[in-house]
Amino acid sequence: MIMGKRVLIIGLQPKLVDFSLPELVNFPGLNAEKIQAGLDADQAELTELGYDVDLCLTDTGETAEEFVRARLEGKPFDCVMIGAGVRTIAQHFLLFEKLINIVHRYAPQAKICFNSQPSDTAEAVRRWV
Repeated sequence: MIMGKRVLIIGLQPKLVDFSLPELVNFPGLNAEKIQAGLDADQAELTELGYDVDLCLTDTGETAEEFVRARLEGKPFDCVMIGAGVRTIAQHFLLFEKLINIVHRYAPQAKICFNSQPSDTAEAVRRWV
């Protein structure tokens, strides 16, 4: 049953994304507004499917661990998704590693999922919850 299942989507604050990075140059026209619109659409789609969804948008590392930890301690989550902006950009590798360990420690019951693009976030969540 989906109703009441809690999902935490962890990603970077769109305004902090460096669009000149090699991993992002293949996405011409990508900007903070488009990323935010995609996140909002993901949240709306999951909510429409019956999930209780929280967006957790962090900085690039200065306070990210503490911010995510506080969100995980606030209520239990059934699933945590860490977005591609954290996972696939080389300069965020250590942040990704730290966030995985924070999730493991503070939400050991949660399934962890990953999307391959903004449009398949719901599919990623539905694989596990």
